[in-house]
Amino acid sequence: MTQTKNEATDGPGPDGVTAGWSSAVKQFEEHMRAHLGTATGGLALDDYLAAFADWSSRLGGRADKVAELGASAAAKLADTLQFAGRALQPAALDPAAGGQPAEGAAWQHWPFNVYARTWNNVAAWYEEALGAAPGVSPENAQRLSFARTQLLEAFSPRNYLATNPEVLEQTRAEGGQNLLRGYRHMMEDAARALIGPEVGTKTGPKVERDSPFEVGRDVALTPGSVVLRNRVLELIQYAPSTASVYAEPILIVPAWIMKYYILDLSAATSLVRYLVERGHTVFVISWKNPTSEDRGVGFADYVDLGFRQALDAVTRILPDRRVHSVGYCIGGTLLAIAAADLAAAHDGRLASATILAGQTDFAEPGDLSLFISPSQLKTLDALMAKRGVLESEAMSGAFKLLRSKEQLWTPAVDRYLRGRRDKPSELMAWNADGTRMPRRMLSEYLERLYLRNDLANGRLEMNHRRIDLSKLELPLFVVGTETDHVAPWRSVYKARGLVRSPDYTFLLTSGGHNAGIVSGPENPKRRHRVLTWTDATSTLAPDAWLAKAELRQGSWWPSWATWLADHSSPTRVPPPPMGDPAAGLAPLGPAPGTYVFG
Repeated sequence: MTQTKNEATDGPGPDGVTAGWSSAVKQFEEHMRAHLGTATGGLALDDYLAAFADWSSRLGGRADKVAELGASAAAKLADTLQFAGRALQPAALDPAAGGQPAEGAAWQHWPFNVYARTWNNVAAWYEEALGAAPGVSPENAQRLSFARTQLLEAFSPRNYLATNPEVLEQTRAEGGQNLLRGYRHMMEDAARALIGPEVGTKTGPKVERDSPFEVGRDVALTPGSVVLRNRVLELIQYAPSTASVYAEPILIVPAWIMKYYILDLSAATSLVRYLVERGHTVFVISWKNPTSEDRGVGFADYVDLGFRQALDAVTRILPDRRVHSVGYCIGGTLLAIAAADLAAAHDGRLASATILAGQTDFAEPGDLSLFISPSQLKTLDALMAKRGVLESEAMSGAFKLLRSKEQLWTPAVDRYLRGRRDKPSELMAWNADGTRMPRRMLSEYLERLYLRNDLANGRLEMNHRRIDLSKLELPLFVVGTETDHVAPWRSVYKARGLVRSPDYTFLLTSGGHNAGIVSGPENPKRRHRVLTWTDATSTLAPDAWLAKAELRQGSWWPSWATWLADHSSPTRVPPPPMGDPAAGLAPLGPAPGTYVFG
């Protein structure tokens, strides 16, 4: 009797044993990666072991460097001991030796100045050690530097009660009340972590319980209506506040790694309100916070079910109107992809595109490259395997590690040792209201864009359609932020070399990825530089652009508002109705909708 292929591979024969063994090995690896990833906050441990092996193998072949490091360690130990002897004198003695872990007169007295001097010497030696093995790959060098930073920050004397003189003095002055408050804060935070809502059961925004900011009551207040709802988005149309409006509406595509209302915080910092008050008809996508049921939602779904269906709805409500499109962060990447796709199909519905802190070339993604490698992607996929999503805590934890001193250790000392919580701000409340990522989308996004850079190299396909950014010829306004560690401005700037727009403006604003964008129309602390090209191909190196671009004081919003007005029809028109019931787009409920609470 002839045996079928399935029988041969599924049965007890050699092929079946091999297939079963391979499957078991794969499951075991995924299980181990998930456990290790949970313990390391999502980091791929093998990447760091490989980086250490690269460094140690290269250092091992350089006896001269090993000897130099040994001599340096001995010298720094001697310095520490000599300093400890001098510090026994009653006079204050500054421990500074580059990188003092804390400032203040209290750190100039024994034994705290000795702690600080020891930490400084250890930090300096580690820096020497990492630079003592020439030939280490840039990726491994970056990982080792990152690991060094995390280790040193973890052992900094400012982070512990017994070694921080300022906290000890506060404890003495308050009779320990600060520690009692800190203990309560620790128990409250532990309770939040332990009894947090499960995926798919959350009924309200996940913000600090003592936060005074509530979505729909204190933030996300601009009046409007949901006019479209599908499995990935709600589309909000905002009510007009002027007697006439520009003919061209604005469609805003936020990132789905954040809640949309970062663009609609308080009246003073709401970009949505700012646009509406200047006579624009504004639509904003509010993305659904995915659950386990959405594990199969891919990047193409965000393009087609997301941007395309939103654009279709806007142009049904306002037929024969071209649309100003705006994308923020990964929403800007999506907008670039979708706009290029429309251009290739000769779809002329877009009047312009504005990209806010969004990348199109991922060759130099900055600090986030620490979390992008084949091994890292396997670890993230293993973490997502069970629930089908990456939890918001995993993403926020990774971002905090990039600035562990400011984002982790200093807040922990303030909260648990000093016994004080920062007064919540609207941006802090929004930041605590995290989102999840679908397994398929995140895997595709990280592998195809970050790891392989398919978009910039012309290899990206969406539903069998190749995306060619050189097809983009519509007016473009691209914004980068000076201290952005999510989308570094030099990376954002690279879009100029990928498109063929004869009307292209690049603006660089002070601030970071979020605060730089949400700067308010009148912000004296902000500044920005801007330069426009009026041809399709000329460009400048980033530093040359920086030297040439016009420096302006204040928020970038008015500069962009002027650009939008210049690219809109000169004649104002009456405000449109809210939705269009005849087109199946009747208002479904008031803004901010329901998905924002997911």
